[in-house]
Amino acid sequence: MGSLALAHALAAAERGLAVLPLSRTKLPALRSPHRAHGLPHAVPRSPATPDHPPPGRPDEPTAPPERPCRGECGLLGHGVYDATCDPARVRALFAAAPWATGYGIACGRPPLHLLGLDLDVKHGIDPLGALERLAAAHGFVVPATTTVLTPSGGRHLWLRGPADTAVPNSVGRLAPGIDVRGTGGYLVGPGSVTAGGTYRLAPGRGTMPPAPVPRALLALLLPPPPERDDRPGGRAATGGQGGSQGPGGSDGSALVRFVRGAPVGQRNARLFWAACRAYESGRGDSLAEPLIRAAVALGLPEHEVRSTVASASRHAGRLAPG
Repeated sequence: MGSLALAHALAAAERGLAVLPLSRTKLPALRSPHRAHGLPHAVPRSPATPDHPPPGRPDEPTAPPERPCRGECGLLGHGVYDATCDPARVRALFAAAPWATGYGIACGRPPLHLLGLDLDVKHGIDPLGALERLAAAHGFVVPATTTVLTPSGGRHLWLRGPADTAVPNSVGRLAPGIDVRGTGGYLVGPGSVTAGGTYRLAPGRGTMPPAPVPRALLALLLPPPPERDDRPGGRAATGGQGGSQGPGGSDGSALVRFVRGAPVGQRNARLFWAACRAYESGRGDSLAEPLIRAAVALGLPEHEVRSTVASASRHAGRLAPG
């Protein structure tokens, strides 16, 4: 399986796409060499997981660097920061992770400055319809572009971003069911085999190059400019919507109201979207129970509601670079 994943990764690297090996869990196959020291990028793995090195492999963690390491130490295992389009280095990465069953494609890297729209059809959401509605409302056309079909029935749309603009990662911010993979994130490459199945190029879209991101869509993907406080001694607010409060206001009441106002047929979708926004803003733990109570009050079963919120927590956590 590792040789097949390597072949797909090398083919992508030839197109100028920076790649890294992934495990069946869609996580980077190589563990951080600094994982034992509790640094932000160091994620301990259980020996039972597929991306754990085989028994007997030398795997001693290094001393902790003074700041989060992005590969400056010269060792492998820094997640998306390992990604490369150099064939020799790609082979070295996969030689160090023979258990890899897939590969990731780093977003935001030259020359393509790739960004991805991850359209997730779970929880009864229609992300493609939401994207078409956004296009109609903001005056752009969803371009024909490289499209990858996911095992769960969703799809990834590849777009080419401008060289001078870093598009941030987000979960459900553009619309419910649409995640954005930008600078610091990665897309699962076509041909990758995961625990859920195989990622495949959509028929007729495999040889199509990534289309340039429409200008109006790019504006929606970027954070709003900081709000200026023109009072004497005032400073720019950093939160965009709602100033420094971030999404949903300082107490998250807007997210709770958003769930409370959900019509039948959109209750679970709205809950998932609101919970993703809460966890993305770092307030998921404090807002989880208010969101759960709001959804239960609409008539959703509590076990289903809690499962949706837990799924949103995991979903939001996937965007943190490893």
